[in-house]
Amino acid sequence: MHKELYFTPASLSSKSKELLNTVRDFRRRHDRVLAPGRAALLVLDMQDYFLKETSHAFVPSGRAIIPPIQALLSIFSTRHYPVIFTRHANRPEDVGLMAVWWQDILGADSPYSAITAELDMAGAIIVEKNQYDAFYGTHLEKMLRAMGVSQIVICGVMTHLCCETTARSAFMRGFEVFFCIDGTATYTEAFHKASLMNLAHGFAIPVLIEEVMSAFEQHEP
Repeated sequence: MHKELYFTPASLSSKSKELLNTVRDFRRRHDRVLAPGRAALLVLDMQDYFLKETSHAFVPSGRAIIPPIQALLSIFSTRHYPVIFTRHANRPEDVGLMAVWWQDILGADSPYSAITAELDMAGAIIVEKNQYDAFYGTHLEKMLRAMGVSQIVICGVMTHLCCETTARSAFMRGFEVFFCIDGTATYTEAFHKASLMNLAHGFAIPVLIEEVMSAFEQHEP
């Protein structure tokens, strides 16, 4: 599988702004205002399976997004806004076509299934999922409704698989989606850019993490 290191700590800011420029026209048409009091942070599949170089599923650009995601985690948790992590794991009976497609199952007992210890999960809710879509077969929607959430900020891996699928699913359920350009990563820049184009056209608002942080700083806790 071809993989690229298109995000590094040094290039993340400039590359993300470059990607934002490619979808800016779409964003102008559908721009929405982030309301921190109605928003939840959804961090998808930041597991060792994708973040450790020894794993065959390693996402080279994934490590660059850990610090900015941690910055978001800090501000959400400090203000006691909802933070939800997903953890992907499969059993033979629930893997479905993913096993056919990837010829691989990430089991819950695999050491690679753990969410990276580099992110602070204190106070966060963990949702176990077994398909790309974090809403599929989970209680995610019910939890969000119970918390009064109407907006979702999405981060994690992989941009064009679980992140994009979940963003589309959230939109279909009536949630406003803010999709972090520099808080998501996948195997290639082409995959990342394609997801941003698709989502900006019909499903989500592409944002930089600094914009999310700014919205929180301007909002009284």
